[in-house]
Amino acid sequence: MNDFRGGGHVVKSLDRFQWGPPATFLGVPPEDVSFEDAEVVILPVPYEATVSYMPGTKFGPAGIIDASRYIELYDHELDSEPHTQGIFTLPELILDSSGPQQALVQLRDVMDELVATGKFVIMLGGEHSLSAPPILAHSGVADGRISVLQLDAHADLRVEYGGTPFSHACVMHQVHEEVDLVPVGIRSLTSDEMELIRTKKIPTIFSHELTDADLIERVLNLLGDYVYITFDIDYFDPSLMPSTGTPEPGGGTWQPTMDLLKKVFEAKKVIGCDVVELAPIPGMVAPDFLAAKLVHKLIGFHQIGK
Repeated sequence: MNDFRGGGHVVKSLDRFQWGPPATFLGVPPEDVSFEDAEVVILPVPYEATVSYMPGTKFGPAGIIDASRYIELYDHELDSEPHTQGIFTLPELILDSSGPQQALVQLRDVMDELVATGKFVIMLGGEHSLSAPPILAHSGVADGRISVLQLDAHADLRVEYGGTPFSHACVMHQVHEEVDLVPVGIRSLTSDEMELIRTKKIPTIFSHELTDADLIERVLNLLGDYVYITFDIDYFDPSLMPSTGTPEPGGGTWQPTMDLLKKVFEAKKVIGCDVVELAPIPGMVAPDFLAAKLVHKLIGFHQIGK
């Protein structure tokens, strides 16, 4: 268990008792880092309105944060403690419940303000529809077009799904005109989505190509200088990640994916990230811990890539 486990951080007279970790990423005591001093900001958004199979993504942010409190602070591969750059965990953002369009407008307002601070923001979802506002907020202040590295099982390029263009199945269609998409791990899409990929020449790397020897080089060549990473947790094979609403056979495994991400952070300027679509299964902690470890790795890669 990490060094923040069991720390008091309460009224001084009660320090002699054992206390659990705070409800922050890694259990970082809130008084240890301010928003102003933090390099990294965690934004939990427990929103779910358009899921199409199994529900539960609204519990994803809490699942990630809870599991993160058991991660060791030291990363032996990076030989660093990523939390030393300062991590500030915002309270959960509760979005408008009147409809997905209104909710995403509200999230865009929040993201515009956070991006303006210059912090490295990692949003925790929630369903994948949430990724459009942070992508567009970063794109809106960039000098030129940004690339979006989309690690995902699904293309998410539908024009409309379930009666709305603001569905989780439409999120990449929402942004594809404004950014350069690089989808990786795709193994579920419609014929219309495939036609859009061909027509728009979206350089898609399908799941069966993940074992190609030149995968990392290929991805790096497709990305521009500035990259936003959206990580739908169903990118991983369901044997690793069963806790997601729309699991697809096949997909990524842990170490090759970390090798890819590390190279992207080293070669490019990664400007923001999100991790979405974790739907915790009660009593099954390994997937939650995997998602939390992924976020910890993203923070560590950001530290070495600055």
